[in-house]
Amino acid sequence: MLWPVFLDTLLDALKLLPFLFLAYLLIEFIEHRASDKLVAVLSRFGQFSPVAGAAAGLVPQCGFSVAAAKLYAGRLISFGTLAAVFIATSDEAVPILIAHPESYPYLWKLLVLKFAVACVVGFIIDVVLKNDAGSETHTSAHDHLHEGCAHDECEHGILMPAIKHTAKSALFIFLVLITVNVAVEFVGEDTIASLFTKSLILQPLVASLVGLIPNCASSIILTELFLSGVISFGALVSGLIVNAGIAYIVLFRAKKSGLKRSFALTGIIIAVGLLTGYITQLF
Repeated sequence: MLWPVFLDTLLDALKLLPFLFLAYLLIEFIEHRASDKLVAVLSRFGQFSPVAGAAAGLVPQCGFSVAAAKLYAGRLISFGTLAAVFIATSDEAVPILIAHPESYPYLWKLLVLKFAVACVVGFIIDVVLKNDAGSETHTSAHDHLHEGCAHDECEHGILMPAIKHTAKSALFIFLVLITVNVAVEFVGEDTIASLFTKSLILQPLVASLVGLIPNCASSIILTELFLSGVISFGALVSGLIVNAGIAYIVLFRAKKSGLKRSFALTGIIIAVGLLTGYITQLF
């Protein structure tokens, strides 16, 4: 009974490989060619830094959120800019959505929504705190972007990191899909759909908790559950607003960030994620 499910899931995952590889190749190219400029802009954009932060955060993977955490620890960017980067970050979700052409309408909605929310929240925080960025001299943006990274961003070149990201994401996608498909096979699609329909109000909350997991797996799980029809778009928005990859670890480990500020940022982003997710779910 499980063998056909395994084969179908494997074929579905394999079909995504070309799309994922092209997406990651483009992302690696952007990171290697534009990382210095983008990170430098974060610390030199003045009162409009949250806009630059939101734009940088939209670049897939958690590289720029890691960079932002490092820059904030040195008071090179404001608290609002850091929040904007974290809110806009979606880690691995964007490449996966790109690999599913039928999801493009949701992809654009997600990017526009996260960018707008990131800008608004970033500006509000900076107005309240009166832009707390300092003026220390920093090392190269490339060092900030890759310092403390926990996976393949630290490698040179774009081909091998793209291949490794593709393989890793494809494996996570396969594991998520096989879990969902096996559950559908044994429990029944109608039963599962009924379960999540009844708990629709809890979905953004659960998705936010998943989004807090400091690993690319969290964004992959959320995106695949949405594409499989298991969670709503509002829940996906909540989870991906909260999700910032390993940047949370970098932020909390940096002594200069301050534990109170780190916890405050986490609480603000969770609240923003839940509010945005529930509003999105309503409309």
